[in-house]
Amino acid sequence: MGCGNTFFTLVITFSVALITYNIIISANAPLKQDFPGPLHKNSRHGLLLPQDPIIKMPVDRKSGPEIKKKRLFHTAVTASDGIYNTWQTRVMYYWFKKFKDEEGSDMGGFTRILHSGKADSLMDEIPTFVAQPLKDGMDQGYIVLNRPWAFVQWLQQANIEEDYILMSEPDHIIVKPIPNLSSDGLGAAFPFFYIEPTKQETILRKFFPEEKGPITNIDPIGNSPVIVGKEALKKIAPTWMNVSLAMKKDPDADKAFGWVLEMYAYAVSSALHGVGNILYKDFMLQPPWDTEIGNKYIIHYTYGCDYDLKGKLTYGKIGEWRFDKRSYTTSWPPRNLPMPPPGVPESVVTLVKMVNEATANIPNWGES
Repeated sequence: MGCGNTFFTLVITFSVALITYNIIISANAPLKQDFPGPLHKNSRHGLLLPQDPIIKMPVDRKSGPEIKKKRLFHTAVTASDGIYNTWQTRVMYYWFKKFKDEEGSDMGGFTRILHSGKADSLMDEIPTFVAQPLKDGMDQGYIVLNRPWAFVQWLQQANIEEDYILMSEPDHIIVKPIPNLSSDGLGAAFPFFYIEPTKQETILRKFFPEEKGPITNIDPIGNSPVIVGKEALKKIAPTWMNVSLAMKKDPDADKAFGWVLEMYAYAVSSALHGVGNILYKDFMLQPPWDTEIGNKYIIHYTYGCDYDLKGKLTYGKIGEWRFDKRSYTTSWPPRNLPMPPPGVPESVVTLVKMVNEATANIPNWGES
């Protein structure tokens, strides 16, 4: 009886000791997740990490942020071969190259679409596609009608790698890297205050019938600046060309729309194909009316800038100091244009500085 008790006591003691030992070992051992599949060596940390057998991605990266794919756009500028367009395009391309590869840019390739029908001296300086102009008499003296026809030819014949197109103009100066502002099948466009579809509904219904929807489907835009999907633009461009020609032949439309007729034609054509646009006011600024650069991406210097020597705007009257692109329709602007007087807004000062920097660095300035 005594021996039995002693043996039983020894068994209990040994069992308790074994359980205690296992508890101590387990408490101090590193935790190990039981992932199926082989181990994968993480080259960044030199650690062996289990690998997910389904998606084959290291565990420590599964929850990390996805790498955002850039949505590059191709910048296209239509131009003639005259001095007026040539010097503007050279300045524009200078600043395009300056900002193309900077952080925040989705700017891809660049093409000058030359609608004179023949090569010129800038072919080696600026990537150029030579488009044929409209047949004699078709533009009825409105040379801008060559723009949609030139785009049709370029989109049909050129190898454009990017999936998006930025339609720009020679008198645009890029002031900072431009991201792809389009989104979810919508284009991105600058809204012009003088494009007013609702006020022109009677005329526009000739080209945008009621079954296509309300007149408000037509955005208050032109074709530039616009960032739009390449495939969408391939559909829009032929319609844009045909609507432009039809509007020019229509006396009411021609009289009502005047020099912005081709802009209305693009807005109508975009709506006819169901391509809406994000109206992006910060896309560009237009001095002298816009006085600050702010968050804008492009300076459009279509208006003359006239000031007296006290920095007061004298629009409609030639100022004591002025910068107007139309002063250089048949001659090149000189290098080192005089800076505006004190008090002139930032937008105008920046414009002249940027023109001067470009002309100072473009070789053979003044030669076409």
